[in-house]
Amino acid sequence: MARPEGTDGLEARPLETDAALSAALAAIGTGAYVVDERGRVVAVNAHAERLLARPAEDLLGHDAHDLLHRDRHGQPLPASRCRMRQAFHAGRTAQEQRDYFARGDGALLTVSWLVTPYGIDGSGLGTLVVFHLNDQQPEFYEPSEQAAAPLTELERLALLAQTTTQLASTLDAEEAVRRLISLVVPRLADWAIVDLITERDEVWRTAVVHAEDAGLVHHEDLQGPMPPVLDESPMPLSRALRGVASTVTGPETYRRAPDSGIAVEQSRLFEVTGIRSAAIVPLRSARAVLGALTLGRAQRPGDFTTADLPLLEDIASRAGLALDNARLYQRQRKVAETMQNHLLPQMPRVPGLRMIARYLPAPHASQVGGDWYDTFPLPDGSTALAIGDVVGHDLEAAAGMAQVRNMLRAYAWAQQESPSRIVERLDAAVTHLTDISMATMIFGRIEEAAEGHWELSWCNAGHPPPLLISRDGRVTYLTGGQGILLGVGEHSSRPDAVALLAPGSTLLLYTDGLIEEPGHSLDEGLNRLSRHAAALAHRPLPSFTDHLLDRVRPAGNDDDVALLALRPG
Repeated sequence: MARPEGTDGLEARPLETDAALSAALAAIGTGAYVVDERGRVVAVNAHAERLLARPAEDLLGHDAHDLLHRDRHGQPLPASRCRMRQAFHAGRTAQEQRDYFARGDGALLTVSWLVTPYGIDGSGLGTLVVFHLNDQQPEFYEPSEQAAAPLTELERLALLAQTTTQLASTLDAEEAVRRLISLVVPRLADWAIVDLITERDEVWRTAVVHAEDAGLVHHEDLQGPMPPVLDESPMPLSRALRGVASTVTGPETYRRAPDSGIAVEQSRLFEVTGIRSAAIVPLRSARAVLGALTLGRAQRPGDFTTADLPLLEDIASRAGLALDNARLYQRQRKVAETMQNHLLPQMPRVPGLRMIARYLPAPHASQVGGDWYDTFPLPDGSTALAIGDVVGHDLEAAAGMAQVRNMLRAYAWAQQESPSRIVERLDAAVTHLTDISMATMIFGRIEEAAEGHWELSWCNAGHPPPLLISRDGRVTYLTGGQGILLGVGEHSSRPDAVALLAPGSTLLLYTDGLIEEPGHSLDEGLNRLSRHAAALAHRPLPSFTDHLLDRVRPAGNDDDVALLALRPG
């Protein structure tokens, strides 16, 4: 089953699979494995190991065609005669009622199989193979060419496996809805409607999608707020939104006198879309009813029957779990983000010194982290500067950030010692008084010197070095004052460093989310930062920081970013 194009010289090796993929295969009640774009097995379930008499280690990383596919005499099957390989190369769904696999003990296994394209999270597109024992006469068809044909048991299993892995791999509710629709349209229906119940118990028609010319068309004019659900309404959508039952219905149900505003909207939906047969199932989690999924057939042959409902309910239960997880995640993220933003300080006014700070929460799937900054006046007239990152990406990290910041303020104000001594005191407190595992930080103090210059003294506890940009665009990383991270348990003395900031120069303190990028070295990130900072040196400070974030922050960044910029003059 291997694709020969572009694979010369590449070593075949097993690929690690994620938890969602493994769980999806484990849930399939027959043999199943997934191959990557080169036809190598990347995941296999226990049923396949048993049927093939091969442990997973004998399958993973191997070309499935060479290892398994045989003719009826048990001889290796030429690639040109392999229907599975043809479907694999074409990237389409296909099935065969009678074929032959080689077992690990040398026996020949007669099987029925189905293959379908399958997304491997983080690794691109692969192919799912589902098979079971079958001694029936050959009967071959391709579901993609017979869209009206009912799903076979193998196709049902494959669809449920795809639903599990695709919905489990996102924590974004809108993306979960998009994936759900792409799984069922046009495979099961030519219309899909998703109604969700908001956290304020309002119903919102989130998606109305139609399969048209091999694409999906969104009808935004049919989306939006819906009337409330009546507790006593017997209408199918109202019952589904209360989590009462799944129903097969049609436009005739809504031609009677409507009992509610939601029935009026549903009647209009049938009229506008031309749906003649629909199946409506609740979307629910273990905790609550989240909404309803309506699948409709207008041009597609065949009407829904009650026999279709168990499959649709299985799909809806997986969707409900994904939506519930997304909502819980977004709620926690919002709490953490709000907490983070309230804890981060306002910039003090310091005559002769312009200061600006930026904090960007982590995008996409990762949670809010412990990145922070601070600046505050000291009793001797100097100004304290700090930036840091508490290890972790959750509410604990945000709370830890608050602990570190508050202890730092107390020590810096009360002790009035050098930055290194303040950091040493903070390190001891972090180790003994908090649950923080580790943290990085730069703490410094800045005060006016002669002729418009400002003197910076600082201590660095395992943090990326500050960047100093002159007025004419020369850049220097301030690598002095380096020491180990906070919280590692070694309380040796730490060094201080001193630098002079000329009028018009810019000092930049930042966290590692600005420069770190998967697959790239830290030096590459530092070079990228210095190059763009030099090009932006002439800009006003607010413009400098905003453009720097836009240009330097990696597109694939999955971490918070805190940034503090200062400019004398």
